[in-house]
Amino acid sequence: MEYNVDSTPYLSLFAALSYGAASMAMVFINKAILMQYANSMTLLTLQQLMTTLIIRFGRVMGYTKARELNIETAKKLVLVSLFYNANVAFALASLKGVNIPMYIAIKRLTPLAVLIAGFFSGKGRPTTQVTLSVLLTAAGVLVAALGDFSFDLFGYSMAFTSVFFQTMYLVLVEKSGAEDGLSSVEIMLYNSVLSLPFLLFLIIATGEFPNSLSILFAKSTSLSFLVILIISLVMGIVLNYTMFLCTIVNSALTTTIVGVLKGVGSTTLGFVLLGGVQVHALNVTGLVINTAGGVWYSLAKYQQKKRNKLPKLTSDVELRSK
Repeated sequence: MEYNVDSTPYLSLFAALSYGAASMAMVFINKAILMQYANSMTLLTLQQLMTTLIIRFGRVMGYTKARELNIETAKKLVLVSLFYNANVAFALASLKGVNIPMYIAIKRLTPLAVLIAGFFSGKGRPTTQVTLSVLLTAAGVLVAALGDFSFDLFGYSMAFTSVFFQTMYLVLVEKSGAEDGLSSVEIMLYNSVLSLPFLLFLIIATGEFPNSLSILFAKSTSLSFLVILIISLVMGIVLNYTMFLCTIVNSALTTTIVGVLKGVGSTTLGFVLLGGVQVHALNVTGLVINTAGGVWYSLAKYQQKKRNKLPKLTSDVELRSK
C-alpha cells in the first residue's frame, strides 16, 4: 500500500505513533537479542535478507505496488545504503557493551556532528538556539559518561563510530537527493538488496561466518531465543517502514519530534529494563541534560520551520538522526 502527503488526520496520527512505538521497542529488542547472541553483523544480515524476501513476496502476491529495481536508481543509492548499514552495524555492536540510556544519549550527538560537517562543507550557519541545544546535548553525554561505572571502551567506540557513519549517511542523502520519488517500500527494497553483498563480505571478513550460524542453530533449540529472534527480524522491517511512512504522511519535523519523545521514554525505561545501568548522580544528571538538549533542539527546529514557509532538505535529512 502506498501513501501520499494528502493523508487523513487519523493516518497522520497513526504513522507518528507507530514510528515512535516501533523505534522505542527496537532498541530494547536488539539489546535483548544481543545479550544472548553477540554476532551483531549476522543479525543485521538476517534482518536485511528478511526485508528483501518479504517485500519480494508481497510484490508477487500483489500486496504492494513496489516497482522493479532500476540500475540507475541503484547506483545513486549504493553509497547511501553502505553508510546506512555501517551506522546500524556499529550501533548494534555498541549495544553489546553500552547500556540503553547511554546509547541513546550518544546517538543524540548526531545533530552536532551534522552541524560540524555542514560548517566544513560551507553550509549556512545554524541558528543560535540550534547550536546551543546540540552543545547542551553533547555536554550531557560528557557528564553522563563520567558517572557511568559500567563504562565499556569498546561499546563507547562503536557508538561514536555509529554516529560518524550516520552523519556521513545524512550528508550524502542531502547532497544526492537519491531517495526522491521513491515510496517507503521501494526505499526499503533498494536498501536491503544493496546491503546484502556488503554485509555478506563483512561477516566473512570479520570471521563471524560460519561460526555465527553454528551458534544460531545451537540456540534455535530454545523457544524463548527463537521468539526474540523472530521479533527482532520482523521489527527491523517495521521500524524502517514506519520511519519512512511517518515522513511521507506527516513531515520531517514531526518525525524529528517523535524521535526525541521516543528517546525520553527509552531513556526512562532503560533504567529499569534489561539491567546494566548503575544509577549515580552524575549519569542521571548528564542524561537529564542530554534529554533537555534534545527537546530544546526539537523546539528550535520547530520555530525555524515556522519562520521558513518552504520545507528544506536539511530538515528532511536531520530527522533520520533520531
